[in-house]
Amino acid sequence: MTGILLVARTHLFTAFRERITLFWVLIFPIFIFTILALIFGRIGQEGEINFSVGLVNFDTEATAAWEFGTMIEELFEELGAPQIEGKEPLFTLSQPEGGEDPEAFVAREQEALRRGQRAAVIVIPEGFSRRIEQRFAPAVVSTDSPSSTSEALTIHYSEGNPSSEIATGIIEQILAGVDREILKRTGRFDEEAAVPTETVWVGEASEIRYVDFLLPGIILMAFFTSCLFGIPATILFSRDQKVLRRYWVTPLSVPRYLAGLSIGHIVVGLIQCVLLILLGKYGFGASVSFVALQPVAFLLLAQITFMAFGFLIASIAKTANSGMAIANVINMPMMFLSGLFFPVAGLPLFLKAIVYANPVSYLAEGVRTSLGIEAGIFSTPLVVGIPLAWIALSIGVASRKLRWDVER
Repeated sequence: MTGILLVARTHLFTAFRERITLFWVLIFPIFIFTILALIFGRIGQEGEINFSVGLVNFDTEATAAWEFGTMIEELFEELGAPQIEGKEPLFTLSQPEGGEDPEAFVAREQEALRRGQRAAVIVIPEGFSRRIEQRFAPAVVSTDSPSSTSEALTIHYSEGNPSSEIATGIIEQILAGVDREILKRTGRFDEEAAVPTETVWVGEASEIRYVDFLLPGIILMAFFTSCLFGIPATILFSRDQKVLRRYWVTPLSVPRYLAGLSIGHIVVGLIQCVLLILLGKYGFGASVSFVALQPVAFLLLAQITFMAFGFLIASIAKTANSGMAIANVINMPMMFLSGLFFPVAGLPLFLKAIVYANPVSYLAEGVRTSLGIEAGIFSTPLVVGIPLAWIALSIGVASRKLRWDVER
């Protein structure tokens, strides 16, 4: 046991003594977590979705019985006011100032839309209320063409801009509700004839912040990169420099050496985990708690899985440089096609095949499910079985192919 602990201590001292290793093991995960949390940390917070929308109402001198243009304008003004204290409203409304030329305002807002400063521009045309009234009064004779676009409410949006397209969809839903209200006011809507609907919540209503979603992913990323590069580097560089030869002339056996190396990596992972949890909790307000049996078990399973990958790379690489090259090749695809940083449900089918074969995907879901962050799409046997299968495969290949001495 003393020999195993000495190997573990040596590995720890080596890992934290070298600046490059220290950067990739500790500084890099903290840096990535900080950048992503600062950029996307507001995702998932109620009241933080806000769209800048321009609105102009030309229908200010309505001659119809109902001033529908004014009704729509007042509705969007209401939506432009904060509904909850301390939270942003759904829309930040931009309207013509007193005495400003409406046409010039529309031109300016359209230019702002092209530059991405507006999500949409709503134009209520002159005669809008009268036109709506005529739709429900067929006996009224009008010289206007029914298809006249000059009297149709217009929503300007920027094609290809996700924010603009989302805002436009929301505005269309709001206007669909306005249509229903107009039908009610004109006596054309029968509540009893409407399709009955009911909203039923499935699961618990909870607020999941992006930082809570991100924190487990960053911890797994830290484990993954540490094992994927650290274990092959330790074994292969020691072999190339004929350091392992000196171990084997001592009473230390190969299994005890690997046990010491594994314990050293588990301690490194523990340090990474503690630092990231403290940063997430006190730096960005993460609320998830890892103090439970299931999250700890999944984190330990993840560490063992990634160590097995490290042994696999060490077994198929002929030199230390080739081992680092192999680690670099598989690092990015496995890390980014696993949902560590963002959900991957919307990926194309050929990329989903990689996601489903990737053990990191199942480990990420297992940790998040155990923390109550997401419901998960895989069954528990798959979440546990796929990583175990990769562990068995990696250890099986490593036990047959791993060479402990340089070729003569």
